[in-house]
Amino acid sequence: MTTAPGQVPVAQQDPRHPLDPDPARATKARAVFALGLLGMLTGLFIGGVVPATVALQLARQARREAYTSGGFLTGGAWLRRGERMAWTGLVLVAVTVVIAVVIGVVRLAGTPFGHDYPTNMD
Repeated sequence: MTTAPGQVPVAQQDPRHPLDPDPARATKARAVFALGLLGMLTGLFIGGVVPATVALQLARQARREAYTSGGFLTGGAWLRRGERMAWTGLVLVAVTVVIAVVIGVVRLAGTPFGHDYPTNMD
C-alpha cells in the first residue's frame, strides 16, 4: 500500500488483539515528576534530598513496570523530567552542604585555638 506515486510505502499496523489492555499513563510517572519538582524546589534547604531520593527509586520501579508491560504503560517523558529534576535537587543539596562546610571551616580557622586567657595570667 502506498500513499502516492514515488513515496515510501506505509507500514501496515497489525490489528490489536481484543484482550490487549489500552495504553495508560503510569501513575508512578506523575509521582516521580511531582517528587522531582519538590526535590528541586527544596534542594537549597537540604530537605530536598528526601523527595529526590524517593523520586529516583520510584522512577526505577516505573521503568521496570513499563518494560514488563510491553508498551501499555506510558509516561516516559514525565519520568525523564522527574529524574532530571530529582538529580538537580540532589546537586543543589550537595552544593549547599559544600558551601556550609566551607563557611564553617573558614569561621573555625578565624577563631583562636585553645583557651584565651587574660594577659595578667601565667
